[in-house]
Amino acid sequence: MITEYDQMITRQRKWMLYLIAIMVIGSGFSSYQEIFNSLLLGSAVSFYNLWLLQHKTKALGKAVVETGKVRGGLGTFSRLAATMLTVLIALRFNETFHIIAVVFGLI
Repeated sequence: MITEYDQMITRQRKWMLYLIAIMVIGSGFSSYQEIFNSLLLGSAVSFYNLWLLQHKTKALGKAVVETGKVRGGLGTFSRLAATMLTVLIALRFNETFHIIAVVFGLI
């Protein structure tokens, strides 16, 4: 049985993948490769963060329904660490990535 939450998850992932596909096309066929590469890097990490948050939220909801107790969190540290790593990559390879575009991709 597919719940409303599962439909929402599928819809969010689908739209993120559409957005990433547009950025891949832009990176491949545009003269603004640095910007599109940066947006792609930020969006890929943002997609990972979305997946991680959805997974943790579903596990948390399942645990609350089954036991009534909350164990663990929503992975805030993992998502923040992925974001910081992305910014460090963009700063390290500044000839390939534009830091402001990476931040926009993360948003």
